[in-house]
Amino acid sequence: MLVAIVMNKANGGTVNAQNILFSIPGTPFNFRFTILVWIVGFLVANLFNFQLNRHWTFRHGQKAPWMKEFLPFLAVGSAAALVGIFIKIGFTNPTSPLYLPEPWFHENAGLQSREYWAQLLTIVITTPINFLVNKLWTFRHVRRRHAETETPTAVR
Repeated sequence: MLVAIVMNKANGGTVNAQNILFSIPGTPFNFRFTILVWIVGFLVANLFNFQLNRHWTFRHGQKAPWMKEFLPFLAVGSAAALVGIFIKIGFTNPTSPLYLPEPWFHENAGLQSREYWAQLLTIVITTPINFLVNKLWTFRHVRRRHAETETPTAVR
């Protein structure tokens, strides 16, 4: 959320979140500032969350090398981020059934900013799934597989 706030403020506020940065070739769609915010926020959060999880939540047990754990973590997070892009678009696109309606949501005040609420709700929706998959795969399966390859075989 902090990344979203900083980036939107640097871009003149959430009123500019739907500005088109470039059109997507061969499609009627555009890459908008709101998607750039989501991607940058994801990358910052993914790296930060990996470090926190690795050194705090899943600190016990034998660890695999940093990159062997980070790449699966990034893959899981990237899948969740991709789903999150479509959820966020749903919350901010006026033609979507998920669109956050006026008068409560608009871009005239920070606390009622559709852009910020869309970002927050999408984070709330994608985070638990992301955490669960990383718990079961990245920090359990990947570490177990690494430990098995590191264990010397018994001499006959």
